[in-house]
Amino acid sequence: MGLFDNAVPGGNITKPLMIALGALLVGKMLSGRSEEAAMPQAPAPTPAGTDASADGGLLGGLGGLLDKLKNAGHGNVADSWVGTGQNQSINPGDLGSALGPAVIREIAQRTGMNEQELLQQLSTALPGIVDKLTPNGQVPQNHQVASAFNS
Repeated sequence: MGLFDNAVPGGNITKPLMIALGALLVGKMLSGRSEEAAMPQAPAPTPAGTDASADGGLLGGLGGLLDKLKNAGHGNVADSWVGTGQNQSINPGDLGSALGPAVIREIAQRTGMNEQELLQQLSTALPGIVDKLTPNGQVPQNHQVASAFNS
């Protein structure tokens, strides 16, 4: 996947995980025969109670994801992912609480994963993905995040 090759421990981002990240960060379902050939599709309907934007995923993009984490009391963790120091980990249960059950249910349905496995994989992947998307400690615009997923 280029940019994300070293973002996840083991360096392997599975297709369901890419779909989950796409749903969270860029509001696009990713499809194709491989991650390298992933192409965006129309976004699925947004679950009630989420604040999606047209190109910003279920939570309004990377900024919306970080805001959700901060509002749930995980600001230090989120800031460590954006900053240039060591990335702090997040517990899958804490991530699920921050994102909310409607968002987790929607992403689980899109990926075909169960909610527990989804949260486990997202809690492992998000620190590295957010770190890669914010190399200078700045949160990029939604279109820049979308470009990273489409490259």
